Amino acid sequence: MKRAIKRTAVTALAGVMAAGMLTGCGSKKLDGTKTVATVDGTDVPIGILSLITRENQAQAEAMYASFMGGQSYSIWDSDTEDGKTYGEQAVEESLKDLEIMYILKEKAADYKVEVTDDDKAAIAEAASQFIAANSEDTLKELAVSEDQVKTYLELVTYKERIHDSIVADVDTNVTDEEAQQSSFSYVSINTSDLSDDEIKAKKEDAQKILDAMNENPDADLNETAKSVDDSYFSLDGTFDANASEDEDSDEEDSTTTSGGYPEEVLKVLRTLDDGQMGPDVIETDTGFYVVQLKEKMDKDATESKKKSIASTRQEDFYKETTEKWLDKADVTVDKKVLKTLKVTDSHKFSIVTPTPEVTEEATTTPEVTEAAETTTTPEATEAAEKLNTDSSLEVKDGDTVNIDYVGKIDGEAFDGGSTDGSGTDLVIGSGSYIDDFEDQLIGSHPGDKVEVTVTFPDDYQATDLAGKEAVFDVTVNGIYE
Repeated sequence: MKRAIKRTAVTALAGVMAAGMLTGCGSKKLDGTKTVATVDGTDVPIGILSLITRENQAQAEAMYASFMGGQSYSIWDSDTEDGKTYGEQAVEESLKDLEIMYILKEKAADYKVEVTDDDKAAIAEAASQFIAANSEDTLKELAVSEDQVKTYLELVTYKERIHDSIVADVDTNVTDEEAQQSSFSYVSINTSDLSDDEIKAKKEDAQKILDAMNENPDADLNETAKSVDDSYFSLDGTFDANASEDEDSDEEDSTTTSGGYPEEVLKVLRTLDDGQMGPDVIETDTGFYVVQLKEKMDKDATESKKKSIASTRQEDFYKETTEKWLDKADVTVDKKVLKTLKVTDSHKFSIVTPTPEVTEEATTTPEVTEAAETTTTPEATEAAEKLNTDSSLEVKDGDTVNIDYVGKIDGEAFDGGSTDGSGTDLVIGSGSYIDDFEDQLIGSHPGDKVEVTVTFPDDYQATDLAGKEAVFDVTVNGIYE
């Protein structure tokens, strides 16, 4: 038997409450015993829905806070495009998740998945600790009983184990050509809101950088840029080496690709060989670029992309499969009961997550173990002996790094998108930040400035950011050892 922390008894509730958020109280206590829905004849108590909804609320707020430099999260009362509030939408989406979890439990036998006696013992202990750690008022606000907590943890266990079985036969083989990523370095000189004379001067600076690099091809682009003006610096980036149909269009309008880089830049980069400088200063609507292709086939970035493509295939298949099951299931919802569960900006309360004991179990899957080990927590930072700023070190998956960043949309910094130089810790691979933010830091070094491009989800709670592409200028301060 190996030493492992069971996902069911440890990280499920940790995921619910680890953010330490939710302060204040609601105006009316929820009756957690009422049935909010039935799934194939099985009653679903609203107490369990309350627990999973608060999990989703806590995770959303924690992610926003970490990603936005600690900015508060107050969007639940805002309206979505369909006229509902984000809070109402969160409740409905949580119910859908819960309905699928009940269906997955029904399918367990088909996939030879079971919850063992050892699992049940660990679940019971975790539920007991959770109830004991929280005040009576908190539990009344949650409207969840100890038995309901156990049910929730059991459902999570089934979900985790059946998930792996569902996606087991998905083709995860991705060729180098399909995932090929190219790496490059570049200097970007912003010309927004400048006069014609100022723009001309900036172009001359860009030409000086390019000329200096052509005179000495082995020179460092960052140092060369700073020699022209100390405010200039180079960044490293990667892009999809495979041009899309849109990118191959002959339209003259300046466009920004999915990688966040202007198409004018990518067109030049795709003509270069390893180590080559772009032949000319590249002009876009917002500035000038001097570029150098590093590797047409960046092995690390390509491998990371292959994993991302494979994971997306699995998750798409899992979602397609479970939603088909949900469509065929006999589900009824009591809308009156559902409306009693509120997620608002003013209804938040304090929840305590107990620290579970490590158990001796051999049933934890590799995927589960990895998720438990890479979760961003204060303990992870505290456990680190020191922040190493040695530039020879390379950021790897699983590393805890300290970074600073400034986020921009259409070249303009947006509110809450900066650490303001205070630094923040991040576990690479934890999934704490949106999209593939963390993956883009793999391979960087302390002291590096990395341009990270992400796209906010279309349903992102902050409507001013939803669906938009953002570019983050990230400084890697160091790696914890």
